[in-house]
Order: sequence, then C-alpha cells, then structure tokens
Amino acid sequence: MFQPTLAQARHQLKDKKYSAVELLQAVYKRIDAFDSRVQAYVHLTRDIALKQAEAADQKISAGEDAPLLGIPIALKDLICMQGARTTCASHILEQFVSPYDATVVKRLKDAGAVLIGKTNMDEFAMGSSNENSWFHPTHNPWDLTRVPGGSSGGSGAAVAANECIAALGSDTGGSIRQPAGFCGITGLKPTYGRVSRFGLVAFASSFDQIGPMTKSVEDAALLMNVIAGHDPMDTTSADVPVPDYSAALPQSVKGLKMGIPKEYFTSGIDPEVERAVQNAIQSLESMGIEKVEVSLPHTEYAVATYYVLACAEASTNLSRYDGVRYGFRSEKSGTLMDMYTNTREEGFGEEVKRRILLGTFVLSSGYYDAYYLKGQKVRTLIKQDFDEAYKKCNVIVAPISPAPAFKFNEKLDDPLQMYLSDIFTISANLAGIPAMSIPCGLSEAGLPIGLQLMGKHFDEATLLNVGHQFQQTTDHHLKHPKL
Repeated sequence: MFQPTLAQARHQLKDKKYSAVELLQAVYKRIDAFDSRVQAYVHLTRDIALKQAEAADQKISAGEDAPLLGIPIALKDLICMQGARTTCASHILEQFVSPYDATVVKRLKDAGAVLIGKTNMDEFAMGSSNENSWFHPTHNPWDLTRVPGGSSGGSGAAVAANECIAALGSDTGGSIRQPAGFCGITGLKPTYGRVSRFGLVAFASSFDQIGPMTKSVEDAALLMNVIAGHDPMDTTSADVPVPDYSAALPQSVKGLKMGIPKEYFTSGIDPEVERAVQNAIQSLESMGIEKVEVSLPHTEYAVATYYVLACAEASTNLSRYDGVRYGFRSEKSGTLMDMYTNTREEGFGEEVKRRILLGTFVLSSGYYDAYYLKGQKVRTLIKQDFDEAYKKCNVIVAPISPAPAFKFNEKLDDPLQMYLSDIFTISANLAGIPAMSIPCGLSEAGLPIGLQLMGKHFDEATLLNVGHQFQQTTDHHLKHPKL
C-alpha cells in the first residue's frame, strides 16, 4: 500500500521516484476509495491542488527545493484558505468562502505544500467525538463504529487512513491530541503563541492553537519548522526564536527527567490504557530518562475551569454570527430581533448553543466574579503547578484519555461524560504549555492508545526529541488500520 510519511515523500519526490502530480493523484485515489466510509473530509480542493502540484513539479525539474515541495496536506475546516470554503462544520458558515489565507496556509504555500482539502470537525471545534459536525460524523479508521475523537477528528482520521500525507488541526482543550490518540497518529499542540492564529476561526482565543497531525514525530518536526514563528498579524503571537526542530530529533535523551503526575494515575482509567502508558514509561526509562514523581494538585479543577473560561470566550467570539455581515441568515425574520434570534437558533447546533449559553451566563452581571473571575484565578494556580513540576523534570508523561475510542452515541446524551473525556488534555491548554500525543500501544480490541508528553513553555524541541527517540525504539506508530 502506498503510504509514505512526509519525510519519505520529500526524499522520493526529490529523487524523482514519482512526480508531485502522481503523488496527489494517489492520495485522491485513496480518498475516492475509502472516504465514503471514513468521511474525514467536508470539501476537497482538487483544482487548486492540481495547480499547486504542477507548479511543484516545475520547481523540482528546475532543481529548486522547499521544505514541503509537492507534499499533499489537509487543513481542518476552521483554517481560512483563499478561494476555499471555510465552514467550521457549521450550518451558519456553510457557504462561506474565505477571501484570504491564514498565516499558516501562506507559510505552507510558501514551503511548496499542495493543499488537498478541508477536514471535518466538531462544529466550531466544540466537541470530543466529531459527532457535532453539521455535515456528517467522521468514523475512526481502526473501527468504523467508533468516534475518531474531536474536535480535529477529520484531520486525525485522514492521516490514519492515509488520505493525506499530513494535516493541520487546532487544539483548544485537547482537540489535536485526543483524536491523535484515538487514531494512532502523532499530534502536537504547540505552546500558546508559537504558531500564528491569524486566519483561524476563533472558539476560545486564549486557548486555541494550530498544530501538526502526522504519521511520525519526524513529520511533526518538519511541519513545525514551516508553521512556527512570530506573526505581526496576530497580537498573541510570541516573538521568540524558533529552533530547527528536525535538528533536535537525533539528540541523546540520556539524563533527562520525566515527571509522572500522581493525579493522572487514579481510579477511572481503563486498565488497558494504564498498562500501555506504564509500558511506555518503562521504555523511556530504558532509554536513560529518569522517572520522578511530580504533583499537579489543582488538576481536579481543570475541567470546570476550562468550561467556564472557554465558554465565556466562545460566547463573545460567536456573537459575530448574527445573519448581518456573512454566513447563513434565517428567512423567518419579521423584525431585526427575529432575524438575530432565528439565525442563531437555526444556524448553530445543540452543543454550540449549550456553550454559548453557559458562557453568556458566567459573564453576566452578578455571576462574573463568582465564575469567570474565579476561573481565571484557578487557571493561574494550574499554570503555577506546572512551573513547580518543571523544576524537577524536563517533560511530564501522562495518558491522553481515560479510555480508547468510544462508540458513536455512547456519550452524546451526557455532555458531562463527554467533557470528562478531555480530563488529561485540558490542563496543558490552561497553562499554555506544549503537549504531544504519540501512539504507545493497542487495546485488546485493536484500538490505538496515546501517550501524552507535556513540556515547558516554548520547549517543543524536547518533546519532539523524546517522542522521536521513543519512536526509534518502538513500532506503535508504524501500525495502520486495515480499512
């Protein structure tokens, strides 16, 4: 089966084993064969991609080079791409065509990438299962009766099913890492501010971060080299130096310390997940990484804090969808107020409305101090927990989720259970630190299990180094679903 990694495809294109157009055609052939079952995509950009692949072949023939020249890459459908629909998997933006490129898209184009289409997601990135998409649910390639995780489930499923060479997702509370864990791929949430958010449709602006979803840690490093860095168009973009992430991969990990947070290994974890994670910790120890226990005492407040703060920001961000300027407008509009109300009632799905209502409530007069302000204070405490822990270690190792991928409709009627599936990922977003998911085993039912690595602010290089060295000594990332 034709399924090169990004690194392999780069070398094979350079050596002219095949052309960029042939690689693109092979990827689209795979999509045509399997995506009716996986449903990873919501829109394909065949015409745009073909022109980009032809341009890449001309450059390769002329002896030119670029980091991603001719590589087919998919985008989560909340990343703006000029001339392509950007819907956030929502009825309210169903016909919206972006008039400009997000900064990450501009950087991908400058690096020679071929942008093949937009992947499915939970509507406005609100969900942990991809069941909240306006279009259709995405299926997990390892077991089509199960969810791929969310909200970047389309990107996760597309990479796992070899329907792209790599993809971009976004992570607000675990939306890159949880689907990466469920789909058996590598997913990195960079430090908040490391990758520009300009052109990313906002859910919660102080949490959202774009990152790579790939077949290996080596591929994630190659993508990070392209998308990371300061952007004057994004006021939250950090003006800090960007290392060469690929150069960090081969370094020795001997002497590094990994923190094992006692709060993450309590009751409620599936025994198979715990076993796989503990085996991974032993593998890391055998590589010369020292294990130390750390404490993150405010972990128990993370889920509540996240849903107060993220929903408050969502309530503010989503107030712009009112039927006036762009997007869907209800036809049942007698008065201006009717138009606002009916547009939002008909345009948003149930989960989005739930979060807008929750966010509006915690920001309302009389409740602001009790909820939103208190949430901000707890967020500071959670960040301080990590600062203390990193005095004793270089990385923190934990599970990605309490159990492997669950079945469709299993948690849909119980929002609280759905929210708790993000219990291990949310804290990294609250603290703004980088965190990565890598495969570390399969359950007895053949479902992938993810290992989470969390690092210090702007220290993605150490995460990528540790993850790459782990993948040099294990074969979990080389296993593929049999579609």
